Amino acid sequence: MSKAVLFDLDGVLVDACDWHYEALNRALAEVAGYEISRHDHETTYNGLPTKVKLKSLADQGFIQESQMEKISELKQELTMSVIEDLCKVDLTKIQLMRKLTQEGFKIACVTNSIRKTACMMLQKSGIYDYMDCIISNEDISNAKPHPEGYIKALVLLNCLPEDAIIVEDSPKGIQSANMTGAKVVEVANATEVHEKMKL
Repeated sequence: MSKAVLFDLDGVLVDACDWHYEALNRALAEVAGYEISRHDHETTYNGLPTKVKLKSLADQGFIQESQMEKISELKQELTMSVIEDLCKVDLTKIQLMRKLTQEGFKIACVTNSIRKTACMMLQKSGIYDYMDCIISNEDISNAKPHPEGYIKALVLLNCLPEDAIIVEDSPKGIQSANMTGAKVVEVANATEVHEKMKL
């Protein structure tokens, strides 16, 4: 059995939570004339896949179901543009990944983002090549707060939960991680990760 560290992406490996929030709000405003408040983002929607957010907004009557696909496509275009502009090589994260690899840890990224944006962020941050496993919301049936993504990563890495560490920031991600039985390290943002990883 291997030992492993599993990372969330947005807010853990990359400080990208606001990128998704702003891109979605721009798409919502353009297509439906609606925006998610900062309070609702932080208490309800942060950490959920875009499609889940849009379904919730449609169920509440804030947008029309017929607008969901257009909003999702525009949000994705805007997100890719923001990543291209703002995501930079992170030497601190590279140092951490190198240290974990040298100490024999397998490394995974488990995210509610789609694979295209996840891979782009990891590549532009300089840490893609350290990943032994990447689980996106396209690789599972149940996104966080369900633990499926983390369980799938543990299976692929041949790692028992008691030999794993999961690093998370959002309430839904932390809920997902706690249900696996692994040790969970909670961080407020991506800059806290290095100092909290006491290996």
